[in-house]
Amino acid sequence: TMLVHAAAIVRLKCSFHCLILYLFVVFQHIWGAKVHIFFEIRKFPAKFFRFTTYFSLFFRTFAAKFKHLHYLYYMINSQDIKKGTAIRMDGSIWVCIDFQHRKPGKGNTIMIIKVKNVSDGRVLERRFNIGEKLEDVIIERRPYQYLYEDQSGRIFMNQETFEQIPIDNELVIGHEYMKESDIVEVVSDTTDGTILYAEMPVKTNLRVVHSEPGVKGDTATNTLKPATLETGVEVRVPLFINEGDLIQVDTRDGSYLNRVKE
Repeated sequence: TMLVHAAAIVRLKCSFHCLILYLFVVFQHIWGAKVHIFFEIRKFPAKFFRFTTYFSLFFRTFAAKFKHLHYLYYMINSQDIKKGTAIRMDGSIWVCIDFQHRKPGKGNTIMIIKVKNVSDGRVLERRFNIGEKLEDVIIERRPYQYLYEDQSGRIFMNQETFEQIPIDNELVIGHEYMKESDIVEVVSDTTDGTILYAEMPVKTNLRVVHSEPGVKGDTATNTLKPATLETGVEVRVPLFINEGDLIQVDTRDGSYLNRVKE
């Protein structure tokens, strides 16, 4: 259960304004939001401007809940953390990549969570007691298409709004295997819209642009040779792979998966 904590410094002269403020706080409580509100409403030149200001505060909160674009902070119980859950810890944002419940002997059940730092890629393991509260970062996942690269970075287009934004290479997991028109999943913090990272699909198809000639009839996959792919990255492939072949690779580690039939 989440509680609402609201603190307001308000200068109002009419009961109508008080009603708008009351509804604003009540809706925060109904939808389970935890928010700290610090604002001061001063004298405005016209009554209409005052009305639109209060209505805007109310509407943004209501609409954000329905669109799942939360700009508020939530708390989550440790046992509710799953793969992909983002939490704020030690001043940084971490994403859960693995978890398990463990009951050590006669002790209480604990949560062992492996998390990855979205800023520097560090991975660590943490233990939490069941019921322990953690700060839940509400994240949003959207498909973006990679368009091209310029001085501002790699340019991606939102597949829903068609908005184009630059994203640094360091934030794109598997960028070495990314080519134009590829679709990546962009993860952002809905609190302020900050892009946390973008991720390539686990599997992608790329063409071999350079490799030593293969050995005819040799289909062994345990002997590998270097090959350069169309994105410029070098991977290890079986001896029977030749220049011009289309292969499938794992974007997590660059390992060869199979040759793609065309």
